[in-house]
Amino acid sequence: MKDIITNRKHKHLNEIERGQISILKAQGMSAYRIAKIMGRAENTIRNELKRGTDTVIVRGYIKKNLYIPQRGQAIYERNRKRVCSKLKIEKSQYKEFINYVEERFFTTKHSIEAIYHTALKNKLFKKENMVCINSLYSYIDKGYMKIKNIDLPCKVSRKPVKHMPPRKHKRLYGNSIEKRQKYINSRKQFGHWEIDTVIGKNTKNQSSLLVLTERKSRMEIIRKLSGKTSSAVMKEMHNLITEYGNDFNKIFLSITSDNGTEFSQLHTLENITGTKVYYAHPYSAFERGSNERNNRIIRYFIKKGTSINNISNEKIQNIEKWINTLPRKILNFNTAYDIFNKELKRKKAAFKTAIS
Repeated sequence: MKDIITNRKHKHLNEIERGQISILKAQGMSAYRIAKIMGRAENTIRNELKRGTDTVIVRGYIKKNLYIPQRGQAIYERNRKRVCSKLKIEKSQYKEFINYVEERFFTTKHSIEAIYHTALKNKLFKKENMVCINSLYSYIDKGYMKIKNIDLPCKVSRKPVKHMPPRKHKRLYGNSIEKRQKYINSRKQFGHWEIDTVIGKNTKNQSSLLVLTERKSRMEIIRKLSGKTSSAVMKEMHNLITEYGNDFNKIFLSITSDNGTEFSQLHTLENITGTKVYYAHPYSAFERGSNERNNRIIRYFIKKGTSINNISNEKIQNIEKWINTLPRKILNFNTAYDIFNKELKRKKAAFKTAIS
């Protein structure tokens, strides 16, 4: 009998097991013996026999206590319905919050975590009327919400991170990242940036995007370039110098780029503004992690293979605004825009104090 009964220790009895209990009990076995054969706790069998046993009349006049597996199953199912509480998503007190999450997700494209913490931070709902983040993702997994897993770009595209060992530079235009001050890695000081380009169609005469990410605040600057060339990059960098004026060298203390040819003249900024420029190792995108993370967000709006020529500056600025006003977990659900402006005010105040 041991060979035909599967051990399901620590799980509730099912209909098949109740049938097995009925057969073994009819053979005159004790609860202890049945428990041994089925690999169950003796109390589990005793409780089941008590639950499923009823007085029946046999031969028209003899009363007999008999274990009936159907009775045990029916009582079990009735008890389960009684003790299993309704999901929060089914309760009226959470309906308004669930509807808010769904509406905000489809209108703002923010993450579930960002939407939850925005509602919490702004006290839009009482805490007891909100569903936790894990439950929200669980409801999405089970198909209880309008939001589906396919709507969560990070979830469906997430891959294990593989860090390649740094390779030796094939070419080097300026200072290697190895010469960058170690304290910059901590992200405690404001004003250190990462720079990259995002391309659309990989054909001639195609526009590209110049993207800069401030390491502490994750503030993003996106500018449209006429092409992925050194002259186009430097033209836009000079536009930024004009735009920020005397504050440029206070805001841009350092810039780290990859070793692409479009950044071959970037190191000349050191002579113009005093901004330090460093070049990452080849095939080491993780050395510009913030840059790469924000590039992925840009790809939500501009898919690979899309021509950037036809994308207006207005749309590009809207993408930039969306990224900078997104509440982010890494920023304790503040926005890059808020952190950047707070740091900028602090730096300006410190500068005024120093010269007074």
